[in-house]
Amino acid sequence: MTKRIQWLAFIAAAIILVIAFIISRQMMADYANRPIIKREVAVIRPDVSVLNVETSRYQAIVSVFGAANPRFNVMLSAQVVGQVEQLSGEFETGLRVPKGATLATLENSDYLAAVAEAKQQVAEAELLFMQEQRQGQQAAVEWQASGLGGEPDDLVLRKPQLAQTQAAVNNAKAQLRRAEKDLQFTEIKAPFDALVVSRDISPGSFVQSGAQVATLYSTDLIEVNVSLSEREWQSLPAISQMLAEAWPVDLQAVEGDGEWQGRVLRSEQHLDGTTRQRALIIGVEQPLDQQPVLNPGTFIKATLAGSERTGLWQLPLTSLSQRGDIWYVNTENQLAKFTATPEFSDAEFIYITPPSELAEQAQQVLIQPIDSYLPGMAVTPKAVANSE
Repeated sequence: MTKRIQWLAFIAAAIILVIAFIISRQMMADYANRPIIKREVAVIRPDVSVLNVETSRYQAIVSVFGAANPRFNVMLSAQVVGQVEQLSGEFETGLRVPKGATLATLENSDYLAAVAEAKQQVAEAELLFMQEQRQGQQAAVEWQASGLGGEPDDLVLRKPQLAQTQAAVNNAKAQLRRAEKDLQFTEIKAPFDALVVSRDISPGSFVQSGAQVATLYSTDLIEVNVSLSEREWQSLPAISQMLAEAWPVDLQAVEGDGEWQGRVLRSEQHLDGTTRQRALIIGVEQPLDQQPVLNPGTFIKATLAGSERTGLWQLPLTSLSQRGDIWYVNTENQLAKFTATPEFSDAEFIYITPPSELAEQAQQVLIQPIDSYLPGMAVTPKAVANSE
């Protein structure tokens, strides 16, 4: 009886252990398969300032830089040898002299003597010519009186001697003209309306032929030579149109607040060997009579109105990143970009041609992108008013 009870107790304990094991396995499985509660992570969408832009038609503006230079810049030289006898009171640096004004006078006694001697030689040569002419006429009369037939020889009529004396007359006159020209050169004159930049002689100094006596700048016209790229040339009308219409150009001093109005004078027809660009020449008449004065050597910013262009975006200058990209927000409020080169620009805006897939409808363009932006980044666009 006792063994039976022990056996039943053992079986009951075993059953209890099995049931406990099964229950514990079930609880472990239920725990392992329990639903995991996921926390929702909020997507951070930083605000970006955008401008709603559409393609439109704009007039090109070309801004370039160059230096103001006189139309003529000459290092005036002496044409004859001599001692400086007198200087004009206007022959001082910074002063203006009219065309033909005598700047300096050289001692001219030797040249006066040369002119007098040349005139004497002309008179002697002309006398010999007239005497020979008379002798030739007399020889012709004597030939006819002699009754000899045929034509007389040139030597008989003294034609070679007459030609010789004629050549002597021509030579004497040429020597006279040269002597008179040398005498004129003893007065050193301004070749054009000029500004005296430097004076290199003094009273009593001795100058040689070819020695520099002054540096002169012409005052009738200032020329500003500006180099344009091929893209900038394409933004302008044809040079023939600009010349025909005296195309205006706004000029502004880079240093200071001077402003002037110029016009297109011509264009160069060759490429610069260094810049590989072609130059446009802009002129300002009577620069020293302008208000303010436009001095030679002034560094100038020149602004020209070009031809009208269609299909362009007008964007703030800050819209173009340092890497030359334009950033915009696509239809999924994600950042995207494309590389752009401005067609032209002005003081406030750049004008670019957008990709064809973006040109059909308005786009949201970032006003001021930063380097940390990445394509595909989710953002919240905040539109700002166009300042145009």
